[in-house]
Amino acid sequence: MTSSAHRLVLWDIDQTLIDLRGAGRGWYRQVLEEVTGVAMTEMPDFFGRTERAITAEVLTRHGIEPTEELIRKMWAALTAVSELALPELAKRGLALPGAATALAGVAEAGAVQSLVTGNLREVAWHKLSAFGLHTHLDFEIGGYGDLSAYRPDLVAYAVDRAHAALGRPFEPASVIVVGDTPHDIDAARAHGAVAVGVATGRFDSEALREAGAQVVLRDLGDTKLVLSAVFG
Repeated sequence: MTSSAHRLVLWDIDQTLIDLRGAGRGWYRQVLEEVTGVAMTEMPDFFGRTERAITAEVLTRHGIEPTEELIRKMWAALTAVSELALPELAKRGLALPGAATALAGVAEAGAVQSLVTGNLREVAWHKLSAFGLHTHLDFEIGGYGDLSAYRPDLVAYAVDRAHAALGRPFEPASVIVVGDTPHDIDAARAHGAVAVGVATGRFDSEALREAGAQVVLRDLGDTKLVLSAVFG
């Protein structure tokens, strides 16, 4: 049996821990024009996808070849825009119900916590620090959206980083992925990790169960249910 202290909990950010009410779309609109001089006319689906997938699609939809150099220029601009927006993020959006107490409760129980998110690491820091949700998370071992367009790769990377950094392996049953989209669930299941769905985003509880989540929470408001999902 896996002990409570030997758990790796990997959180999604947007619509799982916070809601920025579409700020990312505005950032992409601004950055596309700044970097390429092209005004945005089409917006891809953002839900559960990685920055690498989103950036490449934004460029392609606007007739621009998504070279690695250009993608990285877009990311540098996104990072700068999110940093400039930092003072206003807490006013624009909100931490979702129970997010702070859930993170604190999992930390108190002794688990290692990090992120598997479509965001860039710097953007993830800006988003979470704006709401004081960064303190219990190890940002060095997370899986971020620059790594791959395929979200399961982010889980594998985070698990490998945690093993390297902490000097002990995390078996699939000791890894818990928490997110609000079927993409989060798919990423967990591809690694053999425990998939915990949170129905605070676009997808309801039924959709998350159909995607294969072992546990589905209405939200993070009941810390006991969160802890049971992580350590049960």
